[in-house]
Amino acid sequence: MTTRHRLRGVTLVEASVVVAIAAITVSTAAPSFHSFIEKQRLDGVAAQLAADIQFTRAEAVQRNTALRLSVKSASWGDCYIIHTGAAAECSCSESKPAHCSGDATELKTVQLPAHDGIALQGNVSSILFDPLHGTSTPSGTLKLVAASGRAVHHVVNVMGRVRSCSPEGTVPAVPGYRVC
Repeated sequence: MTTRHRLRGVTLVEASVVVAIAAITVSTAAPSFHSFIEKQRLDGVAAQLAADIQFTRAEAVQRNTALRLSVKSASWGDCYIIHTGAAAECSCSESKPAHCSGDATELKTVQLPAHDGIALQGNVSSILFDPLHGTSTPSGTLKLVAASGRAVHHVVNVMGRVRSCSPEGTVPAVPGYRVC
């Protein structure tokens, strides 16, 4: 007498059901995952900008030289430059570090390409940090805005201190920041 062994495996119907369930799960999770990535990118750039503002202030005092944080916009994206000299003496490009002319010297350049989805805006184009007192002229607000409209504002007061907040409006404020 021969016994039949039943083959164990997955049928095409069972595999199709599993693939369909997985596709539905991924499609519902994808938008929230995109939002998570955007928030992390915005948080990272905001933390870096706040640290660089403080660095510029401290470095001006340490070097006993006036330093400037200048914001530049171009078709490829935005950037900010920490440098000596006048605001107009430094510019940045997509593929190279900042170029400074005259007596200006670039200390640091941070580029924010448009394809990353984070834009840098400001109500001032440049902030000068005084080496004697660490004060800033003029005071201003630097805004980092994500593609979704979420934003983090860094308000630099005349004493050179930074206060970070997130505006509430058509999109929710960024978690972890005070509401502006």
